[in-house]
Amino acid sequence: MNPLQRSPEEYREAFLRVSELATSLLRELNDRPCFPNITGEESQRLFVDPIPEQGSGLRALDALQTVIDASRLPSPRFFGYVLGSGEPIAAAADLLASVLNQNVTAWRSGPAAATIEQVVIDWLAQAAGCHGFVGSLTGGGSSANLMALAMARESRIPANESGVDSSGTVYASEQVHMSIPKAMAVLGLGRKQLRLIPCDEQFRIRLDLLREAIANDLHAGRKPVAIIATAGTVATGSIDPLRDIAGIAKEYGAWFHIDGAFGGLAAIARPEVFDGLGLADSIALDAHKWMYQPLDCGCLLYRHRDVARKTFSFTGDYAKGLLDDPVENFAFFEETLELSRRFRALKLWLSIRYHGLAAFRSQIANDLELAAHLAQRIKTDNQLELMAPVPLSAVCFRFVPRSRSLSELQLDSLNLKIMNHVQRAGQVYISNATIHGRFSLRACVVNHRSTTADVEAVVGEVLKAGNALLSEV
Repeated sequence: MNPLQRSPEEYREAFLRVSELATSLLRELNDRPCFPNITGEESQRLFVDPIPEQGSGLRALDALQTVIDASRLPSPRFFGYVLGSGEPIAAAADLLASVLNQNVTAWRSGPAAATIEQVVIDWLAQAAGCHGFVGSLTGGGSSANLMALAMARESRIPANESGVDSSGTVYASEQVHMSIPKAMAVLGLGRKQLRLIPCDEQFRIRLDLLREAIANDLHAGRKPVAIIATAGTVATGSIDPLRDIAGIAKEYGAWFHIDGAFGGLAAIARPEVFDGLGLADSIALDAHKWMYQPLDCGCLLYRHRDVARKTFSFTGDYAKGLLDDPVENFAFFEETLELSRRFRALKLWLSIRYHGLAAFRSQIANDLELAAHLAQRIKTDNQLELMAPVPLSAVCFRFVPRSRSLSELQLDSLNLKIMNHVQRAGQVYISNATIHGRFSLRACVVNHRSTTADVEAVVGEVLKAGNALLSEV
């Protein structure tokens, strides 16, 4: 008897129990706290056990309710990070993808999976206004940014055979995502060769200072490898002037990459805000943000397939394609860092087919409107201060009591306490950002379940916590 094999009937019961847990969670989601009432010590007590030598069969599923109860749930009042809300039809597809267990290395290892991923890539490119781009799905924006910088490096200062030329420089705004300095280190370009350019009052890269930095590097004998624009900075959602940066990149022969992991897919609803998106050489997107997909579902789009192949193709004889048909001979591993790759595309493919692109366009617009509504509520409350513009859906603000005059350091301390209190209370979940050196509360709307009442709750909870904690300052 195969010790891991069970009957179809037993699998059916297991799947049905998991399905019932999932649907019960969705049914109760609005009434459950955004964050579990649990400590680190309690989570260790619940889950840290010796590895079981003997299995318990279907009784093992009894622990799943405990997992749910100890989890941070995809509540409509979760505004902490730039994280989508796990659209359930997509989640159902993910179960089937795991059962199918396709290794999407190449067409021959997963014909349907490889074809569907290419279809989904084309859909995303079209939806974002980047017709003709190709690419692949990734674990997230960080891996997409890493691969994009690898392509930039290999196209401008080839390093695959002889190592990295230390004269290469990369340019981005001071608001760039932390994955970019990480990628600079991993690729051997070095974080010291990343030029962080100051921003204007809208938190967008200053073009005059970008040109100045490039000119200084050229004078010093350095070579501009890439310019990175951000379409949705993580703190404020700001969008760099994409078309202008594209012109500068072309002028100096630099690769033009757009980190659109936060905002890029908002182009589905607001294309006019992302003028120049289609001029990039490569673009990072995250469908597990504004396409509301379950993790993970990142994406890298690029204009030229040959650059990706030059960068990533290094194939052993055992994996080389030997088929004449161009469709059947296609291999993702010739264009990506990964060899083993899960069937990420099925959930997005089914989700779009089920709901239609128009539904996603409408929902993204709704999130943007909710963020604008929250910003307006903050502006009109005499105890709250809006800390930054709201070009997308990240709203940065702080509690400023009118009954007492506090120093900036005291305000920082008070707002930190407010954030921790609000998170633990569990009614809403917000995070933080640093704006002009000051601690700021931050609410980010990328959730298909959120309503006006949910963003109103942010204001109510912050005011309640602020006034309660004021005596401790």
